Amino acid sequence: MTDVNTIASRYIDLWNERMPGRRRDILKKHWARDAKYVDPLMSGEGHDGVDALIAGVQQRFPDFSFRLIGEPNGFGNHVRFSWGLGPDGADSPIKGTDFAVLKDGRIQSITGFLDQVPQGA
Repeated sequence: MTDVNTIASRYIDLWNERMPGRRRDILKKHWARDAKYVDPLMSGEGHDGVDALIAGVQQRFPDFSFRLIGEPNGFGNHVRFSWGLGPDGADSPIKGTDFAVLKDGRIQSITGFLDQVPQGA
């Protein structure tokens, strides 16, 4: 069984990594080369596409960071976890739940759902 906590923690670490070179290293190590990401607002394919999405979110919310909410769970090659995006030390105004599909222990795809988004965010 895949360690769902490790997968979810690495995912959050990736979204919080502000150094482009380190972010690319994380993608190469833990994501399949042809990985895909999709949520209601954006999508990206491959390391370049996912990296560009993360850079865009960081630019739009420079003082926010991601954190896990609750406990990740999963079965087989599927992992589900919830997250919050907001300022440190405060409740996250943006929240979501992501579903990962793994291939050979690496993220092959992420399907994200936005559970809470304030108007204008």
